[in-house]
Amino acid sequence: MSKILIIEDEAAIRRVLTKIISEENDAYNVEEAEDGLLGIEMIKNNDYDLVLCDIKMPKMDGVEVLEKAKKIKPEIPIVMISGHGDLDTAVNTMRLGAFDYISKPPDLNRLLNTVRNALDNKVLVVENKRLKKKVSKSYEMVGESAAISGIKDIIEKVANTDARVFITGPNGTGKELVAHWLHEKSARVKAPMIEVNCAAIPSELIESELFGHVKGSFTGANKDRAGKFEAANGGTLFLDEIGDMSLSAQAKVLRALQESRISRVGSDSDIKVDVRIIAATNKNLQKEISAGRFREDLYHRLAVILIKVPALNDRREDIPLLVRFFADKIAAAQGTPEKMFSPEAIVLLQEQNWTGNIRELRNVVERLIILGEKEVSANDIKLFASK
Repeated sequence: MSKILIIEDEAAIRRVLTKIISEENDAYNVEEAEDGLLGIEMIKNNDYDLVLCDIKMPKMDGVEVLEKAKKIKPEIPIVMISGHGDLDTAVNTMRLGAFDYISKPPDLNRLLNTVRNALDNKVLVVENKRLKKKVSKSYEMVGESAAISGIKDIIEKVANTDARVFITGPNGTGKELVAHWLHEKSARVKAPMIEVNCAAIPSELIESELFGHVKGSFTGANKDRAGKFEAANGGTLFLDEIGDMSLSAQAKVLRALQESRISRVGSDSDIKVDVRIIAATNKNLQKEISAGRFREDLYHRLAVILIKVPALNDRREDIPLLVRFFADKIAAAQGTPEKMFSPEAIVLLQEQNWTGNIRELRNVVERLIILGEKEVSANDIKLFASK
């Protein structure tokens, strides 16, 4: 059933709208409010799929209803009902988030088409939110230890700023998850997050990868190509393993941060970019700076906010939650029944030396789900997980 609310102070028009919409489809459940104040209360206390709202009403006009309703339930499509003299106001309500407007007296076909389109749009909005949550779930940070709680607190404070964040920690600890959380909780979430693994790109190609190149700038440059900075424009650029970046590329990154401009390899033209930088490394950059392999001025540009991701051995209290998280995820991916881990098995996993950190734990959990008994036991740990 699609639940529809009509907010209209003229009883005759309310009855006409209710009759037309109800007779169109048995699945439409129509409710009425005689003024804006009552309408807002009903929106607060119910889940409507569509609201039709008159503009000129006593107590609270339709524009105010629209603004309040969008704050309470932003996903509800709201169609404004306008008299002849309200058309300019009706058009302005579209800028405030109204889905559409219908003129009085309502044209039957126009009214029903608008209702159908608005309800279809609500379904799409809800589905998009569901999919977005599903995507976000893949980057979930699991844990309730003091260290992880501290990281989550920092993310909440800085995500919605443009402050650059520098993430450190051993391999396999989840530095990329922190970067994704920062992006997904930021105002830049609608723009892309582009990831660059600086350690995986040959030093002679890193500048082209980051800044792009023009045709003929080097052997193999057969056409102009945009780099990662341009691809991330308006969004976030995650420079993973930045400690492995060449000094020449570091100099260009420093300029990009200072001037918000880049130039493609082989070009003298500047391109303006608006990019938030998040960087990460498993190296001790102070040692790299002392050895002359990393620019100190770049480090200070990047390290506005520092986040240190702990090794798994330093957050063993999170292992039961991580095991359950991975077990559920692996079972769902493989289409197999969920497996429980005995308390003794969990204790043994907590006692392991996790040199490969969370990445290693995930692999061990998958191995135990495949090879272990119906309930993974301490004996299974000894057979398939002990080092």
